[in-house]
Amino acid sequence: MRITETGDLWWKNAVIYSLDVEAYNDGNGDGVGDFNGLAGRIDYLAELGVTCLWLMPFFPSPDKDDGYDITDFYGVDPRLGSLGDFVEVTRTAHDRGIRVIIDLVINHTSDQHPWFTESRKSTDNPYRDWYVWRSDTPPDTSDKVVFPDQEDSIWEKDDKTGEWYLHNFYRFQPDLNIANPKVRDEILKIIGFWAELGVDGFRIDAVPFIFSTEGNRPEEKKAFGDPQDFLRDIRALVGRRIGDGIILGEVNIPYPDQYTYFGGEHGDGLTMQFDFIGMQATYLSLARQDPEPLLTALKARPTLSHGTQWANFLRNHDELTLDKLSDSERQEVFDAFGPEPEMQVYGRGLKRRLPSMLDGDPRRIRMAYSLLFSLPGTPSLFYGEEIGMGEVLSEEGRMAVRTPMQWTSQSSAGFSTAPVRKLVAPLPKDGYSPEHVNVADQRYDRESLYAFMRELIFRYRQHPELGWGRHEVLEQPHRSVLALRIRHEDSSVVTVHNLGAEGATVELTIEEEPGSVLVDIFGGDRCELQEDGRLQVVLDGYGFRWYGVHGPHDRRLY
Repeated sequence: MRITETGDLWWKNAVIYSLDVEAYNDGNGDGVGDFNGLAGRIDYLAELGVTCLWLMPFFPSPDKDDGYDITDFYGVDPRLGSLGDFVEVTRTAHDRGIRVIIDLVINHTSDQHPWFTESRKSTDNPYRDWYVWRSDTPPDTSDKVVFPDQEDSIWEKDDKTGEWYLHNFYRFQPDLNIANPKVRDEILKIIGFWAELGVDGFRIDAVPFIFSTEGNRPEEKKAFGDPQDFLRDIRALVGRRIGDGIILGEVNIPYPDQYTYFGGEHGDGLTMQFDFIGMQATYLSLARQDPEPLLTALKARPTLSHGTQWANFLRNHDELTLDKLSDSERQEVFDAFGPEPEMQVYGRGLKRRLPSMLDGDPRRIRMAYSLLFSLPGTPSLFYGEEIGMGEVLSEEGRMAVRTPMQWTSQSSAGFSTAPVRKLVAPLPKDGYSPEHVNVADQRYDRESLYAFMRELIFRYRQHPELGWGRHEVLEQPHRSVLALRIRHEDSSVVTVHNLGAEGATVELTIEEEPGSVLVDIFGGDRCELQEDGRLQVVLDGYGFRWYGVHGPHDRRLY
């Protein structure tokens, strides 16, 4: 493929790195991460190979939901810095070749947001219909709550007017009324504001909830029309204001519905979506040491239009949801990776990071990340994955994995000069404590996970076929082995992963022109294909190989 193609649709072979500013690096010693601290780590991210930085919410907030309960969409939480500090981070990131996207949380606000403070004053307040209210007693909605340990309904009665407001998440997060054109106009202003400050796109939180008309009156639904039209408006605005900007959606629904949010065959909806179904299938495959669930998910993916893309991940900032698996499949994953009740959350997910789930086995951890980067799509990492950080199970729910970044072996992990008791969140105390897991110890260790992840990112970027191409399964007899070929135009990469603990010798047939050369992407060894296209691959337990397939007319360096 022509390498110049990759600059236009940059997201198709990007490496996304998500972080929480307050948990990444403390620049003023108060125990809370901030933008000044983050600015000092941009070179680290560039060294790692990150090309797109995704910032979790940093807006003013009561912080009841780790910043997802927002009181001002146009500001920065004073603990984290100022708008000027934010601009300094984006400017520095751009200088290092890193794009910046930010969370766009437009499903709801904090109940302390001035809009809601006004809305709840009276039924005829100008801001009343900025939110979704009802005067009649709502039915039982306990089956619709997102956090069953905290809520038993998606409606909350407000004493001031005696009516109920909609909250798909926590009761302190009232849902905005997307059917109100004034709300939609305000959302577009918010997008335009941050575009002017240099962001390269947005990760949109809770997409299906935003575009739902749950609770709206019939006349509102009729006036609103197709909710997808507003998503197209957002995509168009981002295109006009940013040019090559993206909107990346959190959309944990079946594939056919995800296809709708992409904009279908026109591709004029979300630019990218996280593949939650593929992620959950990956964990089931890892638990069974059998790639079949993952292959089933890949086969079920709809074919996307040229400008859209899947985002692949093994971990994010929330619980590791397994809600799309059957009860028995979910139990298999629980038994393998989180058998204790304190490791599980909401009855549907895990509150652990990957290394602890895999018992710290470096072979298996590296194979899992190699598998992630080899799947068709764009890989997304959560901060600390590159060094193998663990979790703090005593923390509630999703907060177990949102611990301070571990930079050094010092007591406060090099995250802050403040004492440990003043840190924004506790640090792991077990084998994943800063004493054992930190950047400083791994950065110059060629055998470390950090060194491996840096190499993995480099090789992924070196082979854009992985982000641009379509996959085909290569037949072979081993139940634990997954062999894929990713093709784009005249270029391809073959990847082979052994999900099992026992070694395997894999016989593959690679159909290619005579004289073609295979190059071991990590080892550098070259071998010419036999006339019948046969290739023998020897894999250790949890081993893997990547091969670049180069035809006789391929002029790329390899």
